[in-house]
Amino acid sequence: MKALVTGCAGFIGSHLTEKLLEQDYDVIGIDCFTDYYSNELKRSNISNSLKNNNFTLIEEDITTLTEFPDVDYIFHLAGQPGVRKSWGQTFETYTKDNIYATQRLLEFYKDLDIIKFVYSSSSSVYGDVELPMSEDRVLKPISPYGVTKLAAEHLSYLYQKNYDLPTISLRYFSVYGPRQRPDMAINKFIKAIIEGKEIHIYGDGTQTRDFTFISDVVNANIIAAKGDIIGDFFNIGGGSNISVNDLIGEIEQITGIKAKIRYDSEQKGDVKDTLSYKNKAENILGWKSSVGIEKGLEIYIKWYYDFLENI
Repeated sequence: MKALVTGCAGFIGSHLTEKLLEQDYDVIGIDCFTDYYSNELKRSNISNSLKNNNFTLIEEDITTLTEFPDVDYIFHLAGQPGVRKSWGQTFETYTKDNIYATQRLLEFYKDLDIIKFVYSSSSSVYGDVELPMSEDRVLKPISPYGVTKLAAEHLSYLYQKNYDLPTISLRYFSVYGPRQRPDMAINKFIKAIIEGKEIHIYGDGTQTRDFTFISDVVNANIIAAKGDIIGDFFNIGGGSNISVNDLIGEIEQITGIKAKIRYDSEQKGDVKDTLSYKNKAENILGWKSSVGIEKGLEIYIKWYYDFLENI
């Protein structure tokens, strides 16, 4: 079986690529290595995959590629991340990388015989809604980023509806773990605590997030690809949330280091709380999270210390 992974050098994409290679897939990865964060880090993410003869890397931009590889599965993870950076003039980049890139892939594969197109969406499509965030809620994203992810979700659905393209969308909730992007909260907290630097918290720290460990997200992708469900969307979350203050407390306990915290004003586009309704994914998709926040943080922090020793 052949699989295409877009954004293969990113946080989630690199882990998914490795898992597919472990399962004897031929994997073609596309990544244009944007400057959103260090290209050196991205290349280190796929260093092991590059040693595998069943992996092929295409260093191109999806929006300019004229042809895509013949594959059985498409895992579309590429896109411009980040809620806070999606305002203002940079919105053009978000529309290009999150909406137009998705449409180009869907358009190319709509008449080809593929098994599944798995689109990576986000809990940002919900906005501030009543918890838990169930898939039947009215979607009201409060950031430009969330708007682009929702638009791409709709594109995936309409290509399934009109062209019978077997698409499925997964709404991730605050994914964390080894290789997490440098701009993401848990990575920043761990780094600051270990280095004895100040943590900047936007708001009073009582805001909550439903954190999902990377291995659970990878498993969700593979289950979605192999299953029979098409034209639908699912929350991929741990099903429990923790406040930012309590999260920092957990990191303090694991590292044995006291955090230095400064509270700043809230940022536009940040939702107050997230919590996934997980019954639909469990009952219909057959996916269930298995790594709780305490265990996930222990794994991540151990990896982070090992990472520091090898740089």
